[in-house]
Amino acid sequence: MINYKRCSEVPMNSVFNAFKIGFSDYMIKIDISKETFINRFFNTEGNSKERSFIAFDYNNPIGIILGGIKTYEGISTMRCGSFAIHPSYRGTGISLELFKMHREEAVKSGCKQLFLEVIKDNFRAIKFYENMGYEKIYNLNYFYTKSIKSLTKNNNVQFEIKKRDITDTKLIFKNLKDFHINWQSDIDYIQKLNDAYFYSAYKDYSLLGVLCIDLSGRIIFLWVNKHYRCKSIGKTLLTSAFSDLSLSKLSIGFPNNNLIQGFINHVGFIKNPISQYEMYLTL
Repeated sequence: MINYKRCSEVPMNSVFNAFKIGFSDYMIKIDISKETFINRFFNTEGNSKERSFIAFDYNNPIGIILGGIKTYEGISTMRCGSFAIHPSYRGTGISLELFKMHREEAVKSGCKQLFLEVIKDNFRAIKFYENMGYEKIYNLNYFYTKSIKSLTKNNNVQFEIKKRDITDTKLIFKNLKDFHINWQSDIDYIQKLNDAYFYSAYKDYSLLGVLCIDLSGRIIFLWVNKHYRCKSIGKTLLTSAFSDLSLSKLSIGFPNNNLIQGFINHVGFIKNPISQYEMYLTL
């Protein structure tokens, strides 16, 4: 017998097991501990157990949809943080029921849109989301480099790199207007990270650039004052973090941004074959 519950009503082991079995045949291998799952999906990713739902066949967890709400680009948004069904139960209507509960929760909470990311080669999932009313809006691409040979400083502007806290980054976000930033680079996400490091470029007391990066080398946020771009500030921020944190690689993901695209091309990043769509459904 199939039954559905909120994730807040069941043990975390059931939630984790539903996640594991749902992604057991995923195109990208996902092998994480329960502790990592909890920290990532119910902390930094912003999902809530009260707004997430799980399906059971009797006592066996067979499907899950995680949901989290925040004001995203000025709009109250419910994000699908994970959606997975046991391989043996796909095509049986469980996906439809979980999505219905997800959408009803968003409407009840006053959200104006639903949002999710999906791998571009996951054609079955994309078709399902489109049938539910989602539209592809942004392309989310990923890049990496294992070498910083091209990240050399050009001293045509005198500036100083300082290791800082989140203050400078929050200041920049406060003044960003009508600029699309992916969910995992938004300030709400950054504030929940445990291993984020912040670097700032200063000329006297003027803030010229900021970098937020984690210990894996993932560039979470990078900004340079528009009047000082193409003057090696972004390169030097990366060089400083790479050396200071003893990193072995750098990686970055971002949606449809020609300015960052030009920069990462210039410093020699390589495109990852995996890319995603950011999809939206207006409520």
